[in-house]
Formats: sequence, C-alpha cells, structure tokens
Amino acid sequence: MTNAAVVEISGLRVRRGRTQVFDGIDLTIPRGEITGLLGPSGCGKTTLMRAIVGVQRIAGGTVTVLGEPGGSSRLRHQVAYGTQGTAVYGDLTVRQNLTYVAALLKAPRGDADRVIEEVGLGAQAGRLAGSLSGGQATRVSLAMALIGSPALIVLDEPTVGLDPVLRVELWDLFRALAGRGVTLIVSSHVMDEALRCDRLVLMRAGRIIADTSPEALLEDTGTSDPDAAFLALIAQDTRAHHGHVRARTRRERREQAE
Repeated sequence: MTNAAVVEISGLRVRRGRTQVFDGIDLTIPRGEITGLLGPSGCGKTTLMRAIVGVQRIAGGTVTVLGEPGGSSRLRHQVAYGTQGTAVYGDLTVRQNLTYVAALLKAPRGDADRVIEEVGLGAQAGRLAGSLSGGQATRVSLAMALIGSPALIVLDEPTVGLDPVLRVELWDLFRALAGRGVTLIVSSHVMDEALRCDRLVLMRAGRIIADTSPEALLEDTGTSDPDAAFLALIAQDTRAHHGHVRARTRRERREQAE
C-alpha cells in the first residue's frame, strides 16, 4: 500500500452467475481527494464500490483499504458507505435515526447533533424521517455516513433525483470534507458532476476506460464539456475494443488452421 493511497485494487475479478462483471481491474484511490466514479447505468460502478467496502463477493484479485483487506472488521469505524436510495427508519425522527447509528458505531457523544448541522437538517431534526422530502431523506442518509468521522466515505449516486440547488449544496459539503482530509468516492451517471471531482474514473461495460483529471479529460478529448468528452472516450474505446476482438479472432483462426 503506497503512502498516498487509501484504496488499492489489483486484478479484481467479479462474477455474477455466468456473467463476468470484472476481469482484472486495477485501481488506486489517493488520500484526501474526491474521486468521481462515472459511467452509464449498469457499467459496474456499484459492484466496484461494494468490493471496496467489502460486501461484494469477488472471484479473484485483491482489494486493500487503509492497509487492510476490504471489509475487514478493523475498518468498521473508518469506512462509511452510502448506498443508492435512502436508508432511514421512517417511524423515527431524524435525530433518533442518527443517534441510533452513533450508538451502533460507539461514536463520540454529540456526534448526531454534529452531523445534523453539517448536512443542514437542524430544522428537521425532530421530524419523522418518513415525512421528509426526497432531498431531505438523502441528507439523512449522508449524515449517517458522516457519523464517527470516517477516513473514507463511499457514496453511490448520492445526488440522483435531486434538484440542482441541493446537488450544488451537497457537492459543497463533499468539498469541505475533502478539505479536512477525508477521502471520498462518489459515483454518478451525471457527467457535469465530473468537473467537481479531483480525479475521474470512467467506466464502461465493466472496464475502466479512463483514469484522469477533469482538466486532462477535456484536453485529451478536445472537447469543452464532460458529456462530449465521455462520448469521445466511448468512441475511442469502441474502436480499440473491436480492433482487439478482430485481431484475436484472426489469431484464433490461424491457430485452428495449424
């Protein structure tokens, strides 16, 4: 594990039934940055995040997080995972939800109130979680991930379905957390969020097709916006992948003829 890395993945292979989801992914996540994991739905973002937090069965390779195997019990208080959608108890208040999580994690006294203020839910702290709007419920889920001040926060599409104002507010919070030294991995299929990240990992069909920065992404593709840049990368990847398949097919035919 390198000093600057929080996550190191080597040769990761994942199968789902007869489907090969990943066939040897390598990836390093640096410390104290926002890494955006971007790509269309179904490209493998959630599977990769599940592997990082240790809840995904893997067929091969290694996932190391903060110097420990992914999913190790020693990482319980250092890694937080926010899944897609909200994960709150609707019949409890916002404060009760967070107090419960804080007790499970044996977090410092007053941590629930701290994260309530961080995500801007002070006015809703006494309301039942089931009565909140979608955006407010998302904030509660994010607050749960912040309990205990984890070193790594993994968020699976935390801004999906939110209005533009709330999305900006959440990204401002992500930036503030990174400024405190927290490492964030944030997945999205909304490409304009790419420009808010320090680093970008773009995926397609279970493969990493780019590991870059927002500035380099636009410069290397000669485009002015991330949507166009991603389409350009897909076109490049398609040409390269088809060329590889054709070359392999020709080689296999020659071997069969021999």
